[in-house]
Amino acid sequence: MSSMTDIVFLLLIFFMLTANSPNALDLLLPKAKGKSTNTQNVSVSIDKNLQYFVNDERINGEYIEIELKKALEGQDKPTIILRAEENVAIKEAVNVMDIANRNNYKVILAVRPN
Repeated sequence: MSSMTDIVFLLLIFFMLTANSPNALDLLLPKAKGKSTNTQNVSVSIDKNLQYFVNDERINGEYIEIELKKALEGQDKPTIILRAEENVAIKEAVNVMDIANRNNYKVILAVRPN
C-alpha cells in the first residue's frame, strides 16, 4: 500500500508541474490558419468588456504604452502577443499595434486554430 501511495503522489506532482496555464484569461479568439511561434515576451489581452491585461494583470487602457515599455525594456527582440477577443472592435487592436510600431516592437496576433 505504501508503494501505491508513492506512485499516486509522484503522478500528482507530475501533473501539477506540467499543467501550467500561460494564458489564464478565457478569451474567445478569432479563427485562422497558420503556425504559431513560442517566442513571447509580453502578452496583451483585450476582453469583450474592453479591459486590458498585460501578462494577465489588469491595467487601465490609457497606460498600456507605459506598462509595455516597463515590461519590454532591456529585451533584445521585444515581442508582443496580442490576444483580442472575437467581438472586440478592430480599433482597440490597432491601438496596441500602433504603440508597438512606435516603439519598434514585434506584434503577433493570437488566433484559434481553424
